[in-house]
Amino acid sequence: MSVFSVPRLRANAREWRESVLFLLLVGPNLLLLAAFTFWPMIYNAYLSTISWNFLSPIRRFVGLRNYETVLSSEIFRVVLINTAVFTVVSVAATMALGLGLALLLNQPLRWREGTRAVLFTPTVLSGAAIAIVWIYIFDPRFGLLAQILGWFGILSPNWLADPNWAMTALLIVYIWKNTGYAVVIYLAGLQTIDRTLYEAARIDGAGPWGQFWHVTLPGLSPIIFFLLVTSILACFQAFDIIRVMTDGGPVNATNMLVYHLYERGFIQSQAGPAGVVAMVMFVLMLILTLLQLRFLERRVHYS
Repeated sequence: MSVFSVPRLRANAREWRESVLFLLLVGPNLLLLAAFTFWPMIYNAYLSTISWNFLSPIRRFVGLRNYETVLSSEIFRVVLINTAVFTVVSVAATMALGLGLALLLNQPLRWREGTRAVLFTPTVLSGAAIAIVWIYIFDPRFGLLAQILGWFGILSPNWLADPNWAMTALLIVYIWKNTGYAVVIYLAGLQTIDRTLYEAARIDGAGPWGQFWHVTLPGLSPIIFFLLVTSILACFQAFDIIRVMTDGGPVNATNMLVYHLYERGFIQSQAGPAGVVAMVMFVLMLILTLLQLRFLERRVHYS
């Protein structure tokens, strides 16, 4: 054996040890991803092309007929519109309210810590439990909202049974539940902004609005981007509050993508159409995330 081959053999042994260590560390995670993420996606794509009721041993391949049936239905069009309205309004309101409250709570106010805790509490509570409480609050006969509106001589609408008010009721609950999370994330971002930047802005003659526009917003841009991406994805997956409060009704006024998937799959036992709804959700969420990464990430200041 040549003396020049010894270092190479040692290098190979080291590379083998590093490769084995890499597989030991990463392998379990890859297996979990394959079992609980990639395989369900592949299996769902298969489900979307068959006619099956989950119980029958017979599965009939129908190709793209399920897609044609679901995508051309009037209910699916309503579901898409409801999902878009719910996502746009709830994300915009949650992020705006969260930013305003975070700026307020970042000041040296009395009871600041207690207020932060109160705001964050709904985030950690069960969505189903919150929904049950809000059902009583929205009750048009003896609910809290009916009492408050009554003080001003206003007759309470039947929030959850009226198609014109049901979506508004859901949005109120969802925004109330998630604003505290946005506040906490914004507050963490505000702590990372260099105080000397505000001093420099004041020396340059910037007022409160100028400091907010030129220092606070650029400093919070990574936080805003993170909240925007995660909030949109969360809205697409909203289910528990809808299931408990409205069951997608009345007359599909609050029926959204995840609830429609549940309705097709577990109420109507239609594996194929449920698979189609899941595929549509996956494609929409992927497109929205890629668009945000493509057009918004370049405006984020990470330094």
